[in-house]
Amino acid sequence: MSPAETAPVELTPAAEELLRRLRAMHGPLMFHQSGGCCDGSAPMCYQDGEFRTGGSDVLMASLDVPGVAEPVPFWMSRSQFELWSHTRLIVDVVAGRGSGFSLEAPEGVRFLIRSRLAGGDGS
Repeated sequence: MSPAETAPVELTPAAEELLRRLRAMHGPLMFHQSGGCCDGSAPMCYQDGEFRTGGSDVLMASLDVPGVAEPVPFWMSRSQFELWSHTRLIVDVVAGRGSGFSLEAPEGVRFLIRSRLAGGDGS
C-alpha cells in the first residue's frame, strides 16, 4: 500500500480557500510536515520546490484543490510518517500566527493538522 492509502490527507473548505489565495500570490505550492518541536506539528506551506525533500521524506498525497491548476504535494518526514501511518490527516486553518517560514503567516492565520484514526477500509 502507498503512503497516501495508509495515511490519506484531506483539506477543509477553509484550507482550500486559503490555498487558492496563496496560489494566486505565490504560484505553485507544496506542504511539508516535519516532526520537529514548536511549529513542527503544523504543516508548512511553501512555494513548490522551495523546501528540499529527499530520502528522509514521504510524499503522502498530491492534493487537488478546486480552482488551483496543479496538485499541491503534501510531504512528511519519514520519522513522523511512521508515527502517523494509521491516521487520516485533515489540513485546516485557524486564526493566529504560525511559523514565519510558512506562506500563510502574514495572513493572520495558520494551517493546522486535525486527525482521526483511519478505518480498516482506509477511511
